[in-house]
Amino acid sequence: MKKILFLFASLVLLVSCEPKIDEFKATKGNADFTQFIVFGHSLPSGYSNGALYTSGQTNSAANILAEQLMSVGAPALVQPMVTSEYGVLPGKLKVGYSTSCLGITGLGVVPDVGDLEPLGPVGYPVTNLAIPGMKSFHAFVPHYGDFNLLPYVNPYYCRFATNPANMVVDEITPLNPTFFFLWLGDNDVLSYALAGAEADSITPLPIFQNAMGGIIQALTGNGAKGVVATVGDVTTSPFFTTIPYNGLVLDTAQAAQVNYAMTLFGLPYVYQVGPNPFLISDPTSPHPYFKVRQMQPGEMVLMTVPQDSLKCGGWGIISPWALAPAPIPDQYILTSDEVAEIQTAVTSFNQVIIGLAEANGLAVVDMNQNLKNLQTGMVWDGVKMNTKFITGGVFSCDGIHLTPRGNAVAANFVIDAINAKYGSTIPHANITEYPGLIFP
Repeated sequence: MKKILFLFASLVLLVSCEPKIDEFKATKGNADFTQFIVFGHSLPSGYSNGALYTSGQTNSAANILAEQLMSVGAPALVQPMVTSEYGVLPGKLKVGYSTSCLGITGLGVVPDVGDLEPLGPVGYPVTNLAIPGMKSFHAFVPHYGDFNLLPYVNPYYCRFATNPANMVVDEITPLNPTFFFLWLGDNDVLSYALAGAEADSITPLPIFQNAMGGIIQALTGNGAKGVVATVGDVTTSPFFTTIPYNGLVLDTAQAAQVNYAMTLFGLPYVYQVGPNPFLISDPTSPHPYFKVRQMQPGEMVLMTVPQDSLKCGGWGIISPWALAPAPIPDQYILTSDEVAEIQTAVTSFNQVIIGLAEANGLAVVDMNQNLKNLQTGMVWDGVKMNTKFITGGVFSCDGIHLTPRGNAVAANFVIDAINAKYGSTIPHANITEYPGLIFP
């Protein structure tokens, strides 16, 4: 009997000592999420792989954030959904097999072609006002969503503009937001960078400051709070970092041939076996005929450079047909001066954003620094990620926009900023539930 009583007492002790796991309780802190809206450009819109399409929108940073905010009273985010997996405009990309001019077949980025959704109005009001291609001051352009003015206005805004004569900023007040996520400003420098600094221009700082100030004034007009993202240093994205400045790889025979040609052309460059700097256009070159020079560390080759021209056309060294220097054209290069100009603008834009956020009592998510931190790698929910093209898991096939996994990471960065500012305990999105790039 004593043994039975002892065994019973032991079981009671074991049960009483069993560890208890407290359930995580989501709280809103001192923020009100009952009417949540998003305002911004392509990144929160769900644009990915060179297009705006169904699953990209479902897995947008804005939508992932909204799903987490629903635990503290936010409604579902209403997006101007595209009904096609291929978008409303052509250009979607995917990972697939292709054969180069050298006859080598391998994995790379190829077009993802299918039926597009006809371009037309969605027919319902939305709360995700993120528009691919929008710059800060575009929010104040009348008729920016007027179908009758295509192609001079934004087709993505045309899909959900509540009035053709509207400015995008006019969409805010009728929604009566209590909380917002603002991620805007990257296009104010990105379009210039994407053109190799040969087209478009960086938005002048006073215009950027006035535009962002006006947008925040509209968003906070009824006392709403929110979170504002900084502008990322676009030159750290795979679009600019994937092709190295010294990507011209030569064997012994090739190096000897190139060095002979350099002597023949009267150019002062010496090439070695292995990696060498590409030859690029430079109108300031002192050479009387060949306005070229070698690239320098820190200069960038854009991912839009035609790969077959590099591999078979002699771009970056010598044309096999003209037997003359074949520099990479300016529109595919960012020089050191252009990189510095872009990075200076990003710093100035972010000073404006942080100042406006502080003046209005808003949270700031430093996307610029967060994405830079991803360059060296990060582990989240056991998933290893970095910013390497294709293999890193964060950036999509266009080298600028994010994968679903990258969007989930971005949403978690936003959640951290909200929790820190407003004393809330909003749960993170589970990174493992969102894929990186899909391989064939």
